[in-house]
Amino acid sequence: MQRLSASMGRTAPHPTGRPAPGRLLRGVALVGSLALTALATPASFAVASASVERGRGADPQDAALAFDRSAYTTITVTVDGRPVNVRRYKELCYVADPVAAAPQQSGIGGSTTIDNTRCGYQSMNVFVPESAFGDQRAPIYFAVNNAGWMASYVRSSVTAGAAYDSATSNVGAALKAGYVFVDVANRSRGMVGADGSSPGKAPAAAVDAKAAVRYLRLNDTAMPGSAERIVVNGTSGGGALSSILGASGNDSVYDPYLAAIGAAGIDAKGRSTLRDDVFAVNAYCPITDLGNADVAYEWLYNLLGTRDATGSNAQAADAAAIAAKFPAYERSLGLRNADGSKLTADTMLATIKKEVVRSAERYLQADPAHTIPALGENFVITSGGPGGTTTKSYVNDWLDVDNATDEVRSVDMTKYLKFVATQATLKTTPAFDGVGVYGNTTSGTETNLFGPYARKYLNYTEFSWDHNDVAGDGSGLDDTGLTWKQYVARKSTTVDDQLRLINPMDFIGTRSADTAPNWYVRNGTRDRDTSFIIGINLDRALKADPQVGDVNFQLAWNQPHAGNYDVPEAMAWIAEVVERAGDPTASGHR
Repeated sequence: MQRLSASMGRTAPHPTGRPAPGRLLRGVALVGSLALTALATPASFAVASASVERGRGADPQDAALAFDRSAYTTITVTVDGRPVNVRRYKELCYVADPVAAAPQQSGIGGSTTIDNTRCGYQSMNVFVPESAFGDQRAPIYFAVNNAGWMASYVRSSVTAGAAYDSATSNVGAALKAGYVFVDVANRSRGMVGADGSSPGKAPAAAVDAKAAVRYLRLNDTAMPGSAERIVVNGTSGGGALSSILGASGNDSVYDPYLAAIGAAGIDAKGRSTLRDDVFAVNAYCPITDLGNADVAYEWLYNLLGTRDATGSNAQAADAAAIAAKFPAYERSLGLRNADGSKLTADTMLATIKKEVVRSAERYLQADPAHTIPALGENFVITSGGPGGTTTKSYVNDWLDVDNATDEVRSVDMTKYLKFVATQATLKTTPAFDGVGVYGNTTSGTETNLFGPYARKYLNYTEFSWDHNDVAGDGSGLDDTGLTWKQYVARKSTTVDDQLRLINPMDFIGTRSADTAPNWYVRNGTRDRDTSFIIGINLDRALKADPQVGDVNFQLAWNQPHAGNYDVPEAMAWIAEVVERAGDPTASGHR
């Protein structure tokens, strides 16, 4: 699989045709003057953990990150009507040199004041149910909570006195199953540093997640649960973070970034002595492959005239120009469907159609009570939001089903995509890199995930860079005098490295990374927040990676951009792959 991201054409491929590590020394400019060295052979997590506990032979920073098993408070919650005692370890700082934050922060929910300015964005809350108090084999349910790639201040999913239903709450289900539940905070876009800068720029979120995994591995023998059974859960931006964490295990490209924040397992010479691969990924609607997300989005919603049909094509010529780049991108990935057919622009629409049919039939077959409105009947959709819930009806003019036989007779893809874009308005053009284009400086797109700490945002795609028209923002042809191709050709450019370091597609199937062996990925059939293409490409790439043993991918029937709506199914899958893997204390290194 050849990558087609920002620095396309300048990264030499491996002899296998897989991508070689990028121009890593340039990425060091984002974290300081750190020299990149070869990845050392990882030490045993048990030995590393034991050395911290004994206080002998440990790296000073690692010693400072030792887990205190006695530093907990006991809280009681109710799961399925039964009381459960939970040991809570509060705000464990998982790095030795955290990046200080300003007390006043802004995010999706508005401005807020934080208490932990020292390490609130690089800490975790750990919750141990009583069934796992002395269990070194229990899986660790590793929850990342950043929506829209926004920074995630430390949160507490488990609170004293709360009641959980294990059929609907992934928190309750994890506690009931005896899993150690970990809420992980991380830097990302929108975070304001103590000096007023933006230290959450890519790849900060991925680096922090890796540092959290390293903390768990460092302390594996001291903590309940097994760091060899980490299951990462996230939705939207969290789904994307889960995906890059799962795809890029142990890749040495991250070592200088990890060293800069005092992550566990980086020695004085900048070499890694711990692993940061994970066991499983449970990702919902991942907003990933950002360098190509606009291209995939515009192709899907222009191919059959969806934007025009829904009155959302204010920039028709530009949308068409972006969409025109999709065939070359998709072809470059070299992906195939399960039947061996090539996944290209010519076959993509038929592939999506098959996934929709599979989703509908799977839903019907799951429960005799399940039915789908017949042609001419209404889909009744209830949505929640800041103003409360709303219920709307949409005529089913696109899906013909036989509820008696649980079979789909036909799907009208033109009308289906119009339905998707009607029940949730399409994003603007461009959908993901919109700041600085058409004079827009208030767009909520992911543009501010990129660039140096001192700059509010930087365009990261060719179209947006070349069409930036906001004077003085330091981004684009208008301010630099350089086209995108000229800009990324410079050795000092770092935005292409930022893109690569948060894109799982650039690590899956490579020699440099240990990709998680187990994946559960869901996108809703009503999700218009990213193109269905992104999830399908991720699935096909994972299935082609010999390191990956289990990929459970579905378009979830009649679900919007959301997550954890299928708790029993997801938890059953986790239990299955955990059981299949066996005793983590006997498995050794991968």
